[in-house]
Amino acid sequence: MSYSDWPLFDLRLHCRGVDLTPVRESDLPVLAAREPDDYEPDPRLSALPGLEPGPDRRRLFHQGYWRALGTWSPESWVLHLAVRQDGDLVGVQTLEGDDFPVLRTVDSASWLVPAARGRGIGVAMRMAVLGLAFEHLGAVAAISSARADNHPSLGVSRRIGYADNGVGLVHAHEGAVLLRHLRLTADRWRSSGQAGEVTVRNFPPCRPWFGPA
Repeated sequence: MSYSDWPLFDLRLHCRGVDLTPVRESDLPVLAAREPDDYEPDPRLSALPGLEPGPDRRRLFHQGYWRALGTWSPESWVLHLAVRQDGDLVGVQTLEGDDFPVLRTVDSASWLVPAARGRGIGVAMRMAVLGLAFEHLGAVAAISSARADNHPSLGVSRRIGYADNGVGLVHAHEGAVLLRHLRLTADRWRSSGQAGEVTVRNFPPCRPWFGPA
């Protein structure tokens, strides 16, 4: 089925045996139920009084999906991608660009179900969205941030070639938390040879969604 009015749904990314497709309404129940407890929602989002933590996390997941679609513009966008290995939904990889036509910088976030961790899927899914960003969207840099104690996330970034880019603080539920910032340039990405491992299909109809080339 083709989505001529919303061609983003036809976008397909592939890297190292991992497939990424834009999250669809039909994916929401499965993904919301599988979101791991150790994945922290944006601490700026308020909990609903009287709602148990599990249902509230699932509420935030659904709203994040609808908000991304409803507020999409070439200047500021958030692309949520469902991650599959051998057809099984194992996580979500997000790519976002704020003031993208000017800054040409993308950020990312992701999560994997515990059973899928430690198998290289995290690296492959990040590489897939970097291939989209650098080879098709015209990004000049990608940034990423993680808690200083989130060694798996930091490890994914460093294996791909991100360089340390300072530290900062974020207000989390338990108070101020130290973040480590990392940055990867397009030149460094291309010199690594990783671009050749990423396949992007059905992108041309999506071009206007991201602004001028």
